Amino acid sequence: MRKKIVAGNWKMNLNFEEAKALAGELKVKLDHQRGVVPAHKAVSSPEVVLFPPYVYLTRILDLFINDEGVSVGAQNCHHEDHGAHTGEVSAPMISSVGATHVIIGHSERRSQFGEDDELLAQKVKQALKSALVPVFCCGEMLPERENGKHFQVVTDQLLRGLFWMDEVQLAKVVIAYEPVWAIGTGVTASPGQAQEMHAHIRKLIGDTYSKGAAERMSVLYGGSCNAKNAAELFANPDVDGGLIGGASLKAADFFQIIKSLDGSQ
Repeated sequence: MRKKIVAGNWKMNLNFEEAKALAGELKVKLDHQRGVVPAHKAVSSPEVVLFPPYVYLTRILDLFINDEGVSVGAQNCHHEDHGAHTGEVSAPMISSVGATHVIIGHSERRSQFGEDDELLAQKVKQALKSALVPVFCCGEMLPERENGKHFQVVTDQLLRGLFWMDEVQLAKVVIAYEPVWAIGTGVTASPGQAQEMHAHIRKLIGDTYSKGAAERMSVLYGGSCNAKNAAELFANPDVDGGLIGGASLKAADFFQIIKSLDGSQ
């Protein structure tokens, strides 16, 4: 059975006090929910993964240290494990503080910092070496979708950035589909568009590896998913959760998205 996941990418937002307040409010809501939902229901609750800025990692980790339902990860890592790279953070560093996940290949890293699939493949290798779960992002820009190239763009990103590994390694990865034209724009891919691409990704995994590998892979949707549209997006059979940006900065909205995935709203 595929793991259901709701991940919150805080990006470069919040000062320290705001970050503590957000995490604390979310913890209260999650603890309360677990107290009122029957035990058999809680088993199916999605995993929650928070991606705060590097400087808040240890504080957020401390808050959820005894919470098996919440994991904490980093928003990026360097493609080498150490060296003279001022300002960078390596996968071993991230792992050493207790984080378990790392986002790799977010569209903002690709567009703003020129990260290509070859570099991202090196980052994935570093993440796996440090026992981190890579959340590998892929997705097309608006002109590519308008020109009917969206399937090929995503295929190429996965083939070059991810599908160099064997099936055992692949099972340790989460894929996040991000239609770049829908990130931070308020425009969301329709449920049909989201399902279509997620099904394409799953078929590509099946064709490249095996049907079993495809069925085990968690594929998240990331693109202006919010409290109002999450349930409809998550109802798609191949959408296993979301990588949430702006809506993860409001505890009430993020909590509503989590409830949309576990069906307890």
